[in-house]
Amino acid sequence: MTLQTIADRVGVSRMTVSNAFSRPDQLSAEMRRTILAAAADLGYVGPDPSARALARGTTGAVGVLLTESVGTAFLDPMAAAFFGAVAEELAPTGMAVVLLPSIGSEGMIPARDIPMDGALVYGCAGDYPAVDWLVKRRLPLVFIDGDPVDGASSVLLDERQGSRLGAQHLLDLGHRRIGILTMNPDAPPGWAPDAASVGSNFVARERQAGWVEALGEAGVTPVVMQVHDNVEPDVSEGARALLAGPDRPTAVLCFSDLMAAAVVHAAEDAGLRVPDDISVVGFDDSPLSRRLRPALTTVHQDFDAKGKAAAHALTSSIARFRAGDAPAPEQHRILVDLVVRDSTAPPPST
Repeated sequence: MTLQTIADRVGVSRMTVSNAFSRPDQLSAEMRRTILAAAADLGYVGPDPSARALARGTTGAVGVLLTESVGTAFLDPMAAAFFGAVAEELAPTGMAVVLLPSIGSEGMIPARDIPMDGALVYGCAGDYPAVDWLVKRRLPLVFIDGDPVDGASSVLLDERQGSRLGAQHLLDLGHRRIGILTMNPDAPPGWAPDAASVGSNFVARERQAGWVEALGEAGVTPVVMQVHDNVEPDVSEGARALLAGPDRPTAVLCFSDLMAAAVVHAAEDAGLRVPDDISVVGFDDSPLSRRLRPALTTVHQDFDAKGKAAAHALTSSIARFRAGDAPAPEQHRILVDLVVRDSTAPPPST
């Protein structure tokens, strides 16, 4: 079955049939419906995608590079919300989204081998081998929640401002014994008290800097507890360790809502009441923050705005690349705000 077969059936040229599949704007809606109906009747599904990609010089797909496996990423509600916004924004363009694990198997390196027109690099450190492959391919790239690369667009939250807002809220309530529960993937698995290193993770580094700066300006030195990753059981172990010391904090600033939930549960297990005995502040304003009891005070990030900004920056970069224009990197900074709910209150009287 060929395009010419359909052309003969409808009584048009082969180019007209080709346009019905590849350039529908060149035909009237009625003519395109007639051609597609004839193709369906003859059992023709359309031009070979690989051949069409070669002819167009485009694959019609964009990659999303993850820090972990695809399955692990979708256990993270923040990542899932971001991907949903990206997919919705790209839907009208007809571009497909290809999820790329950061590592391959059996000689397959997704970032090197999968055809794509550009890629979103989500939360990956710039020295990941997969990022290096994307850069070598000279693809249009947009970095989200990670250290951007020269010449590439980026979409970042105002992480420091968000963590400063949370710290200042606790200071305004009167807290002076404040703990921080955060992550450092460069640390050994498990948890470590009073860790000095902030590691290579961009988000963790920026959030901890904001907390330490705001508290330091008020003369407060926080107790920092780092966990290897923002997953169980690391977060629960870190939360219990943070609350177990003799100088237990009266408030805790957390890297994520998941960590904040772990602190709330650890406090309950220790016979402490939130917020009467201990206040807890999260980060992200995920659905978990609203399900938790008490409802969580947290820093809100706009996942929809972040996803749309990332998709727009990537499609713009791809369009410039196709036109042969020089790169024009875009830097988007997504603003954040503090949502005060029921998990924070003044410190208990001593």
